[in-house]
Amino acid sequence: MSDEGIPLLIIDTFKFYYGKLLSGERGFISRDDIAPVRKDEIADLETLDRFTEEGVRALKEAVIIKLNGGLGTSMGLSKAKSLIKVKDEYNFLDIIARQVLSLRKEHGTDIPLVLMNSFITDEDSTKFLERYPELSPDIPLSFLQHKFPKVLKQDLSPAVWPMDPDLEWNPPGHGDIYCALITSGMLNKLIKRGYQYAFISNSDNLGGTMNVAALGYLVSKDFPFMMEVAEKTKADIKGGHIARLRQTGGLVLREIAQCPEEEIEEFQDIEVYKYFNTNNIWVNLVFLKDQLKEPGNILKLPAIVNPKRISPKDDSSPEVYQIETAMGSAISIFEGAAAVKVPKTRFAPVKRCQDLVALMSDCYVMTEDSRVIQNPQRRLGDIKIDLDDRYYRKIDQLQERFPHGVPSLVDCKSLKVEGNVYFGRGIMIKGDVTITNPLSKQVSIPEGAVIDKDLLFN
Repeated sequence: MSDEGIPLLIIDTFKFYYGKLLSGERGFISRDDIAPVRKDEIADLETLDRFTEEGVRALKEAVIIKLNGGLGTSMGLSKAKSLIKVKDEYNFLDIIARQVLSLRKEHGTDIPLVLMNSFITDEDSTKFLERYPELSPDIPLSFLQHKFPKVLKQDLSPAVWPMDPDLEWNPPGHGDIYCALITSGMLNKLIKRGYQYAFISNSDNLGGTMNVAALGYLVSKDFPFMMEVAEKTKADIKGGHIARLRQTGGLVLREIAQCPEEEIEEFQDIEVYKYFNTNNIWVNLVFLKDQLKEPGNILKLPAIVNPKRISPKDDSSPEVYQIETAMGSAISIFEGAAAVKVPKTRFAPVKRCQDLVALMSDCYVMTEDSRVIQNPQRRLGDIKIDLDDRYYRKIDQLQERFPHGVPSLVDCKSLKVEGNVYFGRGIMIKGDVTITNPLSKQVSIPEGAVIDKDLLFN
């Protein structure tokens, strides 16, 4: 790690987790250690309007940080996911930049936007944002996350892969943001310029926008850390949930990788663990600096030990452990940390191509201040889309089959596509629809078609 120029703080942090791994710890959190969080234990953002004025005053001390290290490999991408076009000609970064500029105009304050990039996303993302020169008056636009060495599962030695040495390393998870803020110098720059509060969210979650009531609540209650959580539905059963530690009474985040296998069914029970982490996080930057100001101090976030193959595309490559941490797991180590319940509109991530289809469609519209919201004309709630992974898993596959844009889905409750189907221009889909092509060849839906019932090609 030293040879790679990795800072001492990161080396010490990895050594801490590696020591845990050597001692047999795998980062599991059992039901015996936690209790579910009750509805009356956390505040509801929709009842916190009284904190809006305090939040507006605090905007001049706030910064927006976007986690932008993801490549979208699950969607067949080899560049920053945030560069995918999602609404008309705008990509994620376009919309984020426009949201920030609109916020500045509304409140008369130069709130900064900062990206935490990976080595792979940094060049493309920062170059793209050059078209918004007004974004960075006095703060650098980005800083870099670090990397951890992969560990061989067989004997816990460092993984070696001469065919592609880059695969010997893994991103350490978004929990790395706290150390990366320190080692990059970004934390000191922000604090010296008077910025005390950070709102952090994923760049692919366009629902994760600055909310002045939430900021005011954070400031008024003097929380060092606040996590936005939402009520679980069946679509969220794999998301990390919050719970209360029996030993301390504090809150804890448990990811599915931290759940013992025999407890997975209960983990996914939305009646037991009702609230999941949206990964919209609020942090007091001065508090964070104080936690790490002494030499040798590390944040002992709960570890996530992910079993993988050293080469994700080669199932015969050696099995490894990737040591990672989650940003939200700081809720259990920052004394006085809190959670706040938010509406699902603040959580709209794009993880798969079917999420992208929903966002690109007329189910969502972009407001004048560049917020992406559900179309007011829609009366059906969240749309459910299920696309055949054989033909729609990757972006290029999606674009080949929707070359004229996605159909109108504003009146569609659910859409399922099985088989290889090409969609023409100006198609409208209504109600619950399943389109099935069992044939080996591609079939086409003609321009202007209106589909309001199941469609079977044979």
